[in-house]
Amino acid sequence: MFSARITAPPGVVDWRSEYRNLVYEPVTCPEGIRGALVRLLAGFDLSFGAFDFAVTADDAWWFLECNPNGQWAWLRAAAGLPITNAIADLLANGASHHD
Repeated sequence: MFSARITAPPGVVDWRSEYRNLVYEPVTCPEGIRGALVRLLAGFDLSFGAFDFAVTADDAWWFLECNPNGQWAWLRAAAGLPITNAIADLLANGASHHD
């Protein structure tokens, strides 16, 4: 499981309007959220999901959606996450060996 925080400049309501000024960083998904995501994937018989959350200033994670075919290549490069290797392992081996 890979998580990245996308931070927009102050005052920006929709981060997608400021691509050139965004900051990307890997973050750790809280264990409770992680467990819920694994159960959601299992419940829908999915091997992959690109989940979107809004995270408040006090670090509360608010679930927005799960994209079963979500884009990830741009985030791999921006946040330095080994998502490509994990997807390749999943396709080749049926299970990911990445955390």
